[in-house]
Amino acid sequence: MPQPVMLKKLKLNDVLFIIGDWNAKVGIGLKLSIQKTKIMASVMANPDSILKSRDITLPTKVRPVKAMVFPSVDCFLRDFGGKSENKYKAAYIYFTDFCPDNLFNKIKASCSKSVRRCKEINISFIPLESQVYTLDVPDAFYYCYSPDPSNANGKDTIMEAMAEQIVTVCATLDENPGVRYKSKPLDNASKLAQLVEKKLENYYKIDEKSLIKGKTHSQLIIIDRGFDPVSTVVHELTFQAMAYDLLPIENDTYKYKTDGKEKEAVLEEDDDLWVKIRHRHIAVVLEEIPKLMKEISSTKKATEGKTSLSALTQLMKKMPHFRKQITKQVVHLNLAEDCMNKFKPNIEKLCKTEQDLALGTDAEGQKVKDAMRVLLPVLLSKSHDNYDKIRAILLYIFSINGTTEENLDRLIQNVKIENESDMIRNWSYLGVPIVPPSQQGKPSRKDRSAEETFQLSRWTPFIKDILEDAIDNRLDSKEWPYCSQCPAVWNGSGAVSARQKPRTSYLEDRKNGSKLIVFVIGGITYSEMRCAYEVSQAHKSCEVIIGSTHILTPRKLLDDIKMLNKPKDKVSFTKDE
Repeated sequence: MPQPVMLKKLKLNDVLFIIGDWNAKVGIGLKLSIQKTKIMASVMANPDSILKSRDITLPTKVRPVKAMVFPSVDCFLRDFGGKSENKYKAAYIYFTDFCPDNLFNKIKASCSKSVRRCKEINISFIPLESQVYTLDVPDAFYYCYSPDPSNANGKDTIMEAMAEQIVTVCATLDENPGVRYKSKPLDNASKLAQLVEKKLENYYKIDEKSLIKGKTHSQLIIIDRGFDPVSTVVHELTFQAMAYDLLPIENDTYKYKTDGKEKEAVLEEDDDLWVKIRHRHIAVVLEEIPKLMKEISSTKKATEGKTSLSALTQLMKKMPHFRKQITKQVVHLNLAEDCMNKFKPNIEKLCKTEQDLALGTDAEGQKVKDAMRVLLPVLLSKSHDNYDKIRAILLYIFSINGTTEENLDRLIQNVKIENESDMIRNWSYLGVPIVPPSQQGKPSRKDRSAEETFQLSRWTPFIKDILEDAIDNRLDSKEWPYCSQCPAVWNGSGAVSARQKPRTSYLEDRKNGSKLIVFVIGGITYSEMRCAYEVSQAHKSCEVIIGSTHILTPRKLLDDIKMLNKPKDKVSFTKDE
């Protein structure tokens, strides 16, 4: 690994350069919120994206915090063509990923005298939220799950790249975790876990301190997407998941109308109100926002009896001196109102059917005896579109652990979804039983019947069981094997040597300040992201960091699944932006 040049104090005319394949979301105003701090904020206050050859004249004095983002070394070196052509007095270079020796030598030969520092900062991932990251490789879903053997080389390349990126996540967190994976039904998780383990071992042998970092008291769990198909298609009624499912939110940008004008709002970590309410049930949000509006208003009488969203919006118009304070509340009022406008006509009735099918019991806890009878009203309804009917059919199939070819054909023909039938059939490529019925029983779930919840939100994502069991050291070592040498406190064994602390103590020691890092191959849902926060809150001594190749919404996932058996030249991949 190239050794960094000695750091010197930045001076006027010095410029910091960032080199890497940076998404605008990362390069501009980068916030590595996983560590709950803004990385490089002091040197990236004014980033410029320099993606093309350009002819510019910089001002005589360049602010010390000026930062340039370059997509490649060659682009950077064009600004150091010769002594008379240098556009900068000095440069501090940071690579977002590993810098190969040939590129390092290229910089050394061209402008070594101008370089004050050259360092790899290992951030080839996108930190979406304080506990959520993505690798921004949605094409991994196709390559990892497509049955086409001609994609084997592409899959190997993707797996190598993902392993490298996951290592940068661990490095950023300063963790060398024990790596484990879900062993069945596919081998993607096993292969990726082995790659990550090798690259972690290599990384910590050649870090810049030339020290070998031993395993830390953290775990990295790698899972194939098919581990929980239900959570990917069921309608979720917590605010964030509901909004992204029902509304056309793109690039985290919500468009709405107020005062007859179209406006935009970005749903992001900097919005404190969004962070506060995004994981709450829509029913709670509908109560919470009007309360916040009343707290802000100094005229309580003006809000009495006016708790509807539209009435509160009108109230804001009459109180211009509060406009700045309640702008965010109005954004989320509109967002909640738009969600409810989609929910009330059709989705509300659909949710009861989905919950009964997902859990196999009704709201009273009675077992569903005939899943087809529960499904039929949805299929016969003219108010549900094909996507909603397909989601319901999938939940029916998941509930009975697969069905017969004859039964599936009948369902497809009756609903007239022949052109979309691959949205159902192709789930088998994820290891999910579709046809024929599986002879193996469905995995057991935790009994959460005593937990307080809403009738239309009884389903709990499977990931929550996994996270809780991992923290409490209850994961079956055969089903969730390690591919690395791990501290004894993680081995799941009740046997403890005389030198070890008793079980009650060493579990507490393990949880103290530890991290549970999760990676799902093929996308995660907003409900699964929510679970990471909930489990972290319940187990305060262990922070859960969850990530994936990309973020899923039900409709996008169904579109991706439909394409799994198509040639790759017919498939288009859209990255998170």
